[in-house]
Amino acid sequence: MRIPWQELDADTLNNLLESVVLREGTDYGEQELSFNAKVEQLRERLKRGDAVIVYSELHESVDIVAPDQVSASESAADEQ
Repeated sequence: MRIPWQELDADTLNNLLESVVLREGTDYGEQELSFNAKVEQLRERLKRGDAVIVYSELHESVDIVAPDQVSASESAADEQ
């Protein structure tokens, strides 16, 4: 189930962004980013529509993924 980021309280959204960034682990990119920069980068991806917030009833968890991953995961959930 998709959750529009605009409907989340500001503190809730910040906590979610921070949680996702912490779960992603180490960045091995060309240029290492600070924690705050990663949080802001993820926030911008949500605003542009390059990422969406999803809730999994099966796993009782919330995550931020690429929009094309939602369709695939929702289809898999429908088949179960």
